[in-house]
Amino acid sequence: MATIGLLHPGEMGAAVGGCLVSVGHEVLWDPAGRSRASTGRALAAGLSGVSLADLVSRSSVIFSICPPHAALDVAGQVAAAGFGGGYVDANAISVATAARVASVVEASGASYVDGGIIGLPPEVAGRTRLYLSGAGAGEVRSLFGGSALDARIAEGQPFAASAVKMAYAAWTKGSGALLLAARALARAEGVEETLLGEWAMSQPSLSAQSGRSAAAAAAKGWRWVAEMEEIAASMAAAGLPPGFHQAAAEIYDRAARGAGGAGGDARGPEANGADETAAGSALDTVMSALM
Repeated sequence: MATIGLLHPGEMGAAVGGCLVSVGHEVLWDPAGRSRASTGRALAAGLSGVSLADLVSRSSVIFSICPPHAALDVAGQVAAAGFGGGYVDANAISVATAARVASVVEASGASYVDGGIIGLPPEVAGRTRLYLSGAGAGEVRSLFGGSALDARIAEGQPFAASAVKMAYAAWTKGSGALLLAARALARAEGVEETLLGEWAMSQPSLSAQSGRSAAAAAAKGWRWVAEMEEIAASMAAAGLPPGFHQAAAEIYDRAARGAGGAGGDARGPEANGADETAAGSALDTVMSALM
């Protein structure tokens, strides 16, 4: 069994850590400066709180699971502490950003494994995949054997896992932003009820979906701004138009600002877990913020 470091576990990270604990690994995290909610999740998952210095010195593998805008900073903290084990970045970042993270940690003597998580926090087996790529991906995959998290190898280039995450989220979160923009346009033009009536006939899932998207944007839009920017950069690097996801970043930024709060633990339910009540209460707030 391995000793594994986890930086910085929010809802997804704590659940991933819990998967590792469930199969016998010791999982360390640094509680300094984290919220009460984060601490509660870490304790519930069976994570052990230590200083960053202890985490770095004791861990053979460190996972970074944080908002994408913080990925480089977290890598820099670990590199500055002299970590020389295996570093797994499982954040929603572009191939170019993943390459920068790899260069930071490799300069301190660590090895890099690329990761990308798809699905809800892995509390139930079969609903969440962790894609891994690069040298050492197989060893990281083996850490999750027997756990609720389905760890898989993304074949291809060393940063294939990040590429898969970018392509997947380009649709899931990008389409959510487009749906919110479409409904906001209809409201701005005074035809929202007519649009809802047409959706009921031709696209019966969209009305409820737009409400859930609004609740998700209010809760997690602050986190998705950087993710949309990373996808836009990925599109541009592939010679594709980046404008779709640049606009999605603005949609989520407006939604987050309209919802208020400082982000993180205070921002409400997980995106896909938002219930109908949350969806209904968030819709008017988000529509007002977009218009």
